[in-house]
Order: sequence, then C-alpha cells, then structure tokens
Amino acid sequence: MESSLGISESHCLATVRGHVLRNGQKEPRLLSLLECSGQFTLDILANPEAIVLSPVPQLSIPINNHFHIVREAEEALLIDLSINSTVRFRLQGERTPELLLELQDDIHTQSFLQHVTKAKQQAEKRSSLPRKMEAVVPVPVKDCIPVPPQRGNSKSTSNNINNSTLVQSSKTDSAFSMTTDFAFEEKKNQQNRIVAQREPPPPPLPPLPPRKGTYTPSTGPTTKERPPSAQNSTPVRNEFQSVDRSSSWSDSPSNNTMRQAMMSSHAGSREGLLKHRLSKKEKEYVDIKNFSFFIGTWNVNGQSPDSSLKPWLCSDPDPPDVYALGFQELDLSTEAFFYMDSSKEQLWVDAVERSLHPKARYIRIRIIRLVGMMLVVYVNKEHKHHIRELASESVGTGLMNKMGNKGGVAVRFVFHNTSFCFVNSHLAAHVDDFERRNQDYKDICARMSFHLLEYPPLSIVKHDVVIWLGDLNYRLCFPDAGEVKRLIDDKELRRLQEYDQLNIQRKTKRAFTDFMEGEINFIPTYKYDAKSDRWDSSGKCRVPAWCDRILWRGSSVKQLHYRSHMDLKTSDHKPVSSLFSIGVKMVIEQRYKKVFEEIVRDMDRMENDFLPSLSLTQREFTFENVKFRQLQRQSFLITNDGQVPSTFAFIPKLNDSQYCKTWLRAEPSEGVLDPNETMEIFLEVYVSKDSVTLLNSGEDKIEDILVLHLDRGKDYFITVAGSYLPSCFGTSLETLCRMKKPIREIPITKLIDLGEDSCMEKEKSRMNFLLDSAGTEDKPLKIPKEVWLLVNHLYTKACRQEELFQTPGLQDELQSIIDCLDTSIPESIPGSNHSVAEALLIFLEALPEPVLCYELYQRCLECSHDSRLCKQLISQLPRAHRNVFRYLMAFLRELLKHSIDNNLTANLLATLFASLLVRPPPNLAGKQMSHDRQKTNDFILGFLMGGDED
Repeated sequence: MESSLGISESHCLATVRGHVLRNGQKEPRLLSLLECSGQFTLDILANPEAIVLSPVPQLSIPINNHFHIVREAEEALLIDLSINSTVRFRLQGERTPELLLELQDDIHTQSFLQHVTKAKQQAEKRSSLPRKMEAVVPVPVKDCIPVPPQRGNSKSTSNNINNSTLVQSSKTDSAFSMTTDFAFEEKKNQQNRIVAQREPPPPPLPPLPPRKGTYTPSTGPTTKERPPSAQNSTPVRNEFQSVDRSSSWSDSPSNNTMRQAMMSSHAGSREGLLKHRLSKKEKEYVDIKNFSFFIGTWNVNGQSPDSSLKPWLCSDPDPPDVYALGFQELDLSTEAFFYMDSSKEQLWVDAVERSLHPKARYIRIRIIRLVGMMLVVYVNKEHKHHIRELASESVGTGLMNKMGNKGGVAVRFVFHNTSFCFVNSHLAAHVDDFERRNQDYKDICARMSFHLLEYPPLSIVKHDVVIWLGDLNYRLCFPDAGEVKRLIDDKELRRLQEYDQLNIQRKTKRAFTDFMEGEINFIPTYKYDAKSDRWDSSGKCRVPAWCDRILWRGSSVKQLHYRSHMDLKTSDHKPVSSLFSIGVKMVIEQRYKKVFEEIVRDMDRMENDFLPSLSLTQREFTFENVKFRQLQRQSFLITNDGQVPSTFAFIPKLNDSQYCKTWLRAEPSEGVLDPNETMEIFLEVYVSKDSVTLLNSGEDKIEDILVLHLDRGKDYFITVAGSYLPSCFGTSLETLCRMKKPIREIPITKLIDLGEDSCMEKEKSRMNFLLDSAGTEDKPLKIPKEVWLLVNHLYTKACRQEELFQTPGLQDELQSIIDCLDTSIPESIPGSNHSVAEALLIFLEALPEPVLCYELYQRCLECSHDSRLCKQLISQLPRAHRNVFRYLMAFLRELLKHSIDNNLTANLLATLFASLLVRPPPNLAGKQMSHDRQKTNDFILGFLMGGDED
C-alpha cells in the first residue's frame, strides 16, 4: 500500500469511521492511522466511500509533540433508548486546525484510540533522542485555514479578530470541506468581552435576517430544556456539496463587519443593538424576489420504492428552486422504533435523487430522520452560496414524549435574508384521537428548538416562513364509509371537508391556528389497498380521509398548486405536493450601507450622551402549591424609560453557573428594548424529575433571586418564592414503603424523618436485618402502594390493550393520576390505560435511585450473560428495591402472555424497562456505551424469558 504522500511501504494500523462537527453540522470522515519507517500519521478522508477508488486523504496529520487528542465532556441524557451512542474528541495537529470529531462509542473506536495513544507515546520517546532528519508532512492547500485564537487569551483575540474569514475551499464539487469554525464551539455562557479600540466601519455586507422578538446574541447561560426533547434520532447528515466559505458565510456583520465596527468593552451588546436597529429599518434596504419551493409529503407504509418518483417530483415544466420532501413510516420494524439505522432510508433517498427535475442540478443540504419520519431538503446548485445558518432538530411525541414513533423532524436555514423552517410530522393515529393529535402538535411547537451560535434557541414560529407537512392523521367525523365514498364519487368534496377534523380544530383555534391551507381539490389520500387505487377493502374498512397535508404561515407566500399524485401506488397513502412562490428578501448593498452608517453614527452619539434605564412593573413573585410536572406562569413588564436602546439579560449570581434554579425559567432571558418600548417577561416554574427529589425532601424550596442585568446600567433583583406540594414521584422506594397514607397527608418534618429512616432501613436490609421486632403497624409495606396501584390497574384492565407502552398518555390525564396518587388511596385510577402506563414509567424514571441500585450497576453488566448470577444480584438488593423488581418482572411476563392482543415483544419491553430500572450512576450516565446498554437489555430480557422463581 502507498500512503497519500507517495511513500512506499506505508502500513495501515487501524481505521475508524466518524464525523467532523463543523458549524453545527456533521460530515462523515474516515480516519486511518498509518506507519511508515517508524513515523506515524493520522489521515482523514472526507469521503469514506471513496477509500477504494481514491485513497488520498484531505488531511494528513503527523503524530508528534504537537499532536493532541482530548475527549469532550458529556452531559447525561434524561432517557436513552438508543443503542447507538457516540463520543466526541478534539484533535489538534502541527500546522492544522483543531477538529471536533464524533465517533461511535464502541469497542472498535476504543481499539483505534489505543493504537493512536501508542503511536503518540512512541513519537514522544523519539523526540527526546537525537534525530538525523524529521520529515515534514505537507498539508493540502484547501485544508490550510487560519487557526482561530484560543478563547482564554485576550491578547491573541484582539490581535487576530480580523482573521475570521476562512480561506475558500476548493472550487471542485467535492462533497465535503475540512475547514472548521471555532466560533461554533464557543460556550454560550462565556462572559468575557473582546477589548479593542473602535474603528470606523468598513463597507458592510448584508446582515442576517431579523429575529422574531427582541433577542440579542447570547452571552449568558443557556436556557434549560423543559420538557426534554427527543435526542435519539439517527445522526443528521449534511450533504452540502462544494460550499465555499465566502462572504455569505463568514463575512456577515455578525462575524466580521460588525465586529470591526464595535471593538469596545461592550462589543457584544453593541453588536446586538446594531442588529436590532437594522432589523427595524429593513424595508429601507430590502427588495423582494420570488423563488419556487416544491413541498412534498408521503406516508410510504414501510414499503420500498418500486417505481420512479417523477410523477410526483417532476409535476411542473419548470424546475423549483428548493425541494423539501417529507416521508412518514419509512420503516415499521421494531429496530427502527428504537432509533437504529434503517436500511430503507438510502433506498428512498436514491429514488428521490433519480427523480428530481432534470432541468436543474440540485445539492442535498440536509437530511434528518427520527424512526420512520424523514425530511430531506435540496436546493438548486446556483443558490448554494446564499444558504446559511443551516440546522435541524427532532422531537418525539411518543411514549414519555421521547420515543420517535410519532413526532416531528425539522430543517431550518436562511435563504438570502429570509429565514425558513420546514416541519415534517407524523401525529397520533386513530379516528377519535384528535385531541392527542392536537397535543402532539403543541408538543412539537413547544419543544422544537434550534441552537445556533450567538442566538438564543430559535423556536418554529421565530421564522419568516414556516411550512408544515406530513401525515397529520386528522380524519373525517363521518363514520359511514359508504356514504363518504358516494360523496367522493359525486365530487362533493367541499361538503366532506366540513367534517374534516383539521379544519374543525383550526376553526376552533385548538391546533394550527396561525397556519393557512390551500383549497383541497383532490380526493382523500388515505386509505387505499397497497399497489392499487381501491379504497381499503380490509375488515376494518377505514373511512377515506385527507391525512396528508401541507400548511404554511408567513408573508409573501403564494400557493400555485396543491395536489395529490394518484399514479404512485406503492403505499396505502398517496403522495401530496404543493408548489409555492415565496418572496425572499434580497439586500441591496448600497442602500444597506447607507442605513448601517447612519445607525452607527446615531449610536455613537447616544452612547456618549445617555445611559440606559429600565422600569419593572413587579419584582416579587409568589407561586403557590407548585406540583410535579405542572407548569405555573406569571409575567411582568419591563419598559425602557431611558433615551437609548437597552440590552438586558438575566445573569448568574456569584459562584453560580446558571441564572436560576433548575425548576425556574425566564422567557425571554435576554433582549433589546428601544426607548419607550415595553416587553413582557414570563417566569415559569416547572418541577421535572431533575428537581423533584430535592423539593420532596425539603433540601430545596421554591425560593430564588434573579439578577436582571442592564448593559452599562444597574442590576435589578427579582425575588421568587412559593410553596411546594410533595409528590410520591421522585421519592425513594424505601420512604414510600414507610408511608401508609398519601404523601400530602404527611407533614414535611415527618417526611424528612422518614427519609432518614429509609436510609437506615436500606443499610439494615443489606445485612438481612428486618424489622420483625417492631409492631405490625410500624412494619414497612413490601412495595410502595403507588406502584401496586399503577401495576394492579394495568394488570386487571390493560393486559390486552393494543400498543400498551407504545402510545403516549394525555397530559391532563397524567396530571390527574399524579394528583390522585399524591392525595388519596383510590379504588380506581383515573385516565386511559395508556396514561396509566406512562405514569408508571414516569414514576420509575423519577426515582432518585433506580430499582437496581447504582452501586450494583457494574455488577449487573458483568453478570448479564448468566441468569443464575443475575438472580443472585437481585437477591442482594435492599428489600424495597428487590420486591419492586420482582413485582414488575412478574407483571411484564404476564403482559407477554397476551402479546397477540397488545403487540408487545420481550425485546421491546426489555429495552424500555432497562433504561428505567438499570440506569448508570450519574457520573457514568453520559459515558454509557452501546454494548453496556445491550447488557442491561439482556439482564432484563433474562427475567422476562426465564422467570424468577425465588
């Protein structure tokens, strides 16, 4: 084998596949460790698939004293059902930029890193010995980019601040570039400001599009995520080909021009003010130009493509500028349900790319998949330099708001000066579940958040244009399938649409209130017999419905076509498309330059004459009767009563890393106000599983002080107080076993005593010390009454429930169940079987220590292959934990006896319950590798399949 340098006798020691993270995007790489005459190099190939045909690395890094590879710290996930985990490393070499790499957390990666470590050690030994000659490894020109200054060195920063523009990448159509941008790795809570003298602004470039609201670049702590969003989707891939990092990427006012204009002690805030004021005067320097957008959606019912997609994607004579295509039910396998790779993804992507409009050349800018939902976006190649701020996100609304069998995936970007967001969703099924569909829609809106450098998280609605597509699953409130088919044959579609659930929900403002939809002139797209145009002839004989829809919100949007495509018969759904003409804001540079200079002069004058000031309508807030998982909101108004624009932000108190406690949030947490402008600030209190235990035990209280900092002004202090109602959720099993009454009937002082007693009970249990000498009334319960109530309800009423533990409950019902268990010992639990099932999972997830105690986690991994050792391990658990584990396993085995009715499998239950019952200790939660997760699954699976006779 010959190396990329043309030196013979080079030997490849190890290879591994991974991704380079750049600008918030993932790009595939192949890493190879090579040895030649005792010298080591790490070669990085941009296109892993080209290794056989063209094994020339885009980057070749010598392993010497300048070579460093360091693992990134990780945050613990709330719940992780994925068996694919990753680790991140920072890699720095001689005369090369620092790279952020993401590799699979598996044995293969560990072996590769061990080889790299040994190579590094050998290189260090050689460096201490006299050497005749040291070979210099050339770096490809396209990879030679300026290395940004280290963030901790203010001198370096000020000296190199104008070097933000990256060297343009090669003009070829290579699929990837090795350039990196350190700004995207900068921590949002960095407080340091760049200090330098202000310089006259050079001719500025067009600005980023204005944000919705009055946000400014974030320099404070990141907003806490509540409720948690699904993070277990398959890796997002950026297929942006041959994109030059030119002025449209790195020379925008946010990165270069504005920085040069605002080198002062408050550079960040001045930059934010400038952006804010530019957005206010946008009409003075922006013109509108129309572009065509083709939007398509198709539920493919787990099928593979069996024909050309041109009847769908080439419906118009002229090629569109942008394609956004959403698929649902791409893969219906159990493996895909748990976020594993889908073999059908690439089949459909290939089918799409063969069928794009032949009159234009397209590049794929982003593809994202969550289980069966996939969204892929293409742009005409001539527009690639005008796409920036590309990001994608996914939200699962399935069980516990995490599983991705239902939910949404989204892609957002800025095209010229207009921001776009495309959302592809698959909402809850079944005719009568329109309320659950409404809830899914609200969850996606609330939890879908895009994280970009220098900006607070962007929600869906904070975009100029939003297009929502997918299988929304809204049906017809018309039970007679025969009558519906007759009306369709008579072309009385408008009459049928009066019964359409989506139209009804929009009119009553319960979902998609701000969205528009074009007139539907095509027959329902669901449900057909596969491979035909016949309506459903199965025993269920489903009523036809317009499940597949495309809606939009935003200005300058005109729908040209809204249609179905009956020629395609692969699925039980028909594909739907919409062609839009959308006005995009184009910056006129000369007019923009004039406005920019006027604003800078005006800001200079005002900053010399005035200081900012705010007035607040309220500074003390009380939240009474705060409950677990029940949101409370209050608001107050802030007004800029000064004569200059004011930048505000909530900042951490001394020695704190966040501006507030985990159960509190301010929205917005930062912003800009013009003189006499008023803004409403919401304070939200939400007790999640991460904060409930400390509140239950009395170690924390609903008390906090927020510091509202005004740039170049004073700080305002806001006090938050309140009362908390303890919950059995988030309370230890030992404590609950000592409670004969509901937790709300027990005084807080008694709760503290019970917590201390439970710790003693746990120690005694380990030494086989039972409280036999105590009176009967003092003996603890064998299992918490709350566990018994939930499991007994499911055992008696839901063993044959279809899709149990797969369909989420309703939020209102979940809150009723929590309140019921906290306040009473009910004869029956309110809510549907699905809500009770989810309540059980939430209870297990919120336990301060899982059923299988943290201290036994490592032993669990070691004995997962041996059922005898597994049973011995369970026998060593504290009494309450041991009893709960055996009780749950007996219940799950009973469920599996009815698998024909409830569609449950042992693998599905093992994967789900292993993530709750066998959690790694907090210090290992972010480092759990895929094979460790598989061992925990095997541990539970052994009890489900073999039983526990002890």
